[in-house]
Amino acid sequence: MMRLFSKMRWYRILGLLLLPVLLSGCGYLQRKPEVSPSTALKQLRLSRFPDFKDHHHYRRLIHSISQSLAYLNRVPRDRSFVYGDDTYTAEHLINSLNRFADLIAENPSEKELNQFIAQHCVVYQSVGSDWKREVLFTGYYEPTIPGSLAPSDEFQHPVYATPSDLIRIDLSSFSERYTGQSIIGRYTGSTVVPYYDRHQIVQPNSHVSQSSEILAWIKDPIDLFFLQIQGSGRILLPDGDFLNLHYHASNGHPYRSIGKLLIDEDKIAKENMSMQAIRAYLNANPEERDRILNQNPSYVFFKIEPDGPIGYLQEVLTPERSVATDRRLFPPGALGYIETVRPIANQFGQIESWEPFHAFILNQDTGGAIRGPGRVDLFWGNGPYAELAAGHMQHPGRIYFIVLKPDDA
Repeated sequence: MMRLFSKMRWYRILGLLLLPVLLSGCGYLQRKPEVSPSTALKQLRLSRFPDFKDHHHYRRLIHSISQSLAYLNRVPRDRSFVYGDDTYTAEHLINSLNRFADLIAENPSEKELNQFIAQHCVVYQSVGSDWKREVLFTGYYEPTIPGSLAPSDEFQHPVYATPSDLIRIDLSSFSERYTGQSIIGRYTGSTVVPYYDRHQIVQPNSHVSQSSEILAWIKDPIDLFFLQIQGSGRILLPDGDFLNLHYHASNGHPYRSIGKLLIDEDKIAKENMSMQAIRAYLNANPEERDRILNQNPSYVFFKIEPDGPIGYLQEVLTPERSVATDRRLFPPGALGYIETVRPIANQFGQIESWEPFHAFILNQDTGGAIRGPGRVDLFWGNGPYAELAAGHMQHPGRIYFIVLKPDDA
């Protein structure tokens, strides 16, 4: 018995000694390293370049390039932009975009496109969310919602501007370790506390209704919820005019997906999940509407713009050419290229199939739910097809970023 005990104890000690080695060899047990701007993109060898193709109208691409140039021309020329292990100045990115716009203006063939990029450009790929460097593509669009500038029996739900008591505190002024971080709250006279959540804000005669300007009134709180998810939209007024609304601030609470909630509660099957499916369920079950919407404590406040929709760069977005990514990881305004799919709709506005979608894009927006190197949100524009595509797009793909070689700028 004593010998058996000693032997068992020896195996136990040996196991403890080998445990770190075993853990280091098991990828699924390893702690995934935190992604930073220097690790989110990997430079590709020429042999790993994708086959660049773009069968869409270049007019929109040229417009989108001009929007990125407008942003880059506002920042200092020596500002650095990180592409993986490399950095480029704003001036270099301006030269890159101008050169590419000149090429596109000549309506090049696929062969000419690939020859130019191979000879003059450096290509980077997002590390994505897995070993295949895949990213999840979702979509967003600019909704049009009936509304009014005055409340009535028909229009009872307010669209709020940023409340006067909402404050944002830049934490980097307290310590370098908080660089790029901030908190949103309200001052109570002696301390700062979290701002009100969605449930508190939507209550009749809430504090926000006293401290915020009401920009418009709309019929349906579901419309308002999805307007906040999209970040911008148009209010169609009774006289036929439009009011362009754009994201201005949030209440600082984390975004929580009500789609995930409905899947977890077995209300909608995962394979059937879409914006349209969520709307249909809420309309069919009005008694559950408020509980489900309030599961997302995040709330968005708007401002009026003369044009729209406006992205993170404070420039107008271009349908099928502007994307939103994690602004902490990828260079703003950068030229990119995506490989994913797009829906084919029939005459009844239903999706019949999905076809490959390859396009040059510009990184011009961000979003509260767009986090990490494995997420990209594609802006589809406005109208029925844009709503259809944005509501159903949840597909894998790849994203690349392209910049002129240093010697070519």
